[in-house]
Amino acid sequence: MPSLPQDGVIQGSSPLDLNTELPYQSTMKRKVGKKKKKGIITANVAGTKFEIVRLVIDEMGFMKTPDEDETSNLIWCDSAVQQEKIAELQNYQRINHFPGMGEICRKDFLARNMTKMIKSRPLDYTFIPRTWIFPAEYTQFQNYVKELKKKRKQKTFIVKPANGAMGHGISLIRNGDKLPSQDHLIVQEYIEKPFLMEGYKFDLRIYILITSCDPLKIFLYHDGLVRMGTEKYIPPNESNLTQLYMHLTNYSVNKHNEHFERDETENKGSKRSIKWFTEFLQANQHDVAKFWSDISELVVKTLIVAEPHVLHAYRMCRPGQPPGSESVCFEVLGFDILLDRKLKPWLLEINRAPSFGTDQKIDYDVKRGVLLNALKLLNIRTSDKRRNLAKQKAEAQRRLYGQNSIKRLLPGSSDWEQQRHQLERRKEELKERLAQVRKQVSREEHENRHMGNYRRIYPPDDKILLEKYENLLAAAFQTFLSGRAASFQRELNNPLKRMKEEDILDLLEQCEIDDEKLMGKTTKPRGPKGRITHYVVKLLKNP
Repeated sequence: MPSLPQDGVIQGSSPLDLNTELPYQSTMKRKVGKKKKKGIITANVAGTKFEIVRLVIDEMGFMKTPDEDETSNLIWCDSAVQQEKIAELQNYQRINHFPGMGEICRKDFLARNMTKMIKSRPLDYTFIPRTWIFPAEYTQFQNYVKELKKKRKQKTFIVKPANGAMGHGISLIRNGDKLPSQDHLIVQEYIEKPFLMEGYKFDLRIYILITSCDPLKIFLYHDGLVRMGTEKYIPPNESNLTQLYMHLTNYSVNKHNEHFERDETENKGSKRSIKWFTEFLQANQHDVAKFWSDISELVVKTLIVAEPHVLHAYRMCRPGQPPGSESVCFEVLGFDILLDRKLKPWLLEINRAPSFGTDQKIDYDVKRGVLLNALKLLNIRTSDKRRNLAKQKAEAQRRLYGQNSIKRLLPGSSDWEQQRHQLERRKEELKERLAQVRKQVSREEHENRHMGNYRRIYPPDDKILLEKYENLLAAAFQTFLSGRAASFQRELNNPLKRMKEEDILDLLEQCEIDDEKLMGKTTKPRGPKGRITHYVVKLLKNP
């Protein structure tokens, strides 16, 4: 059976092999388009070597453009893209990476940012093994090892390159004295009591879709991969520390073992589906709902740590884009999670370029669903480009002729003029927020109809859980903003961000009442609950 790209982060800028063989694929005919047609969604897939991406693009009915075309509706790249590229995108375009996501996808950056959050909210961030970043925290690690010796305790540690991938350079140690002090390494406490299946250690590859960072939108795919070790697990001791097929669950490591099983039935083999695993849990009287709840909470809390970095980087790339606008970025992340014997999930690492290689049928089935459902959720429309160009033209005309702009308040203006000016500014702010709320409602209606096997995990429907997450988000921003301008924090605390359409309409009505009083007009009688004046009805037609 042919071997396709390995799991892990895709790095480098070497020429991509666009003829990657795909053993498992549908029999649909490939569309080859030389010329763009009106009403066609276009996709540039020059940056991927995975054939499954191209097949899903075809299945969606998108037309693939020449490699050099930079005007496509969709741009897909295996590796992270430069911020300059994101800055150059038109509002109708979509690209499959966010700037700033490396803050949780590099092992050393993840450890650094998690450490900060643990100091702020220790009870909420208990799903990361204790971690040290070398060489900066070499002394702290040695002090910890000395304390263990005093207590006559011994622990196993897993050592990883700071920016490694695919299991390269990983080792286990029990004697911390032998570690070099100047190497760039990540050292973690090893979880010695994992949950086992048939005597084997395993991890879970969970797929996560982020469709927006402003506001944050997170979806979890309700399937994935179970990746098993290929030697039966024995707790680490001096004699088995080098048996990586036993202790590591990386597919890129275990596929080289002669005991790796490629089985096409879902309940056998060294790689299985999470759908099968949840059925296994249920059959063994484990709480599947709690399993998914714990996974969801781990994912959301981790992405809350990333959100200030991603939002800041995104706005640096898109400075003229109003808050709440359609995001030009989205991202599919691969979370690698280990379960301990009590089924508590532990975060191992996050891949911002998870492999979409399909050397087994299970890969094809799971990854096709991840990609197809993600593209349906994005709601890329044939009209996006046309609407974007029309909007740019209208905005240019408004700037040229000064339409719909609030007149500047002249020095020495009377109190009455100042009050009118404040009311006009308030109305404009409310109108803008009303338009944003309506767009958001429209997006959510589309998401609810096209979620497929994804589930929205942020923002959650549970108000108590949402409040908990918002408190964590505020703490993450507080940590991020130390020594920086506080504009993000002010926006986070803006009460308009939490308001629904009816609340904004009430405020607009109050603005109208205040305006009538200033103008000396008789206040008009209001309808039920005193809502929707003539002014507000006008806004409904022209938000």
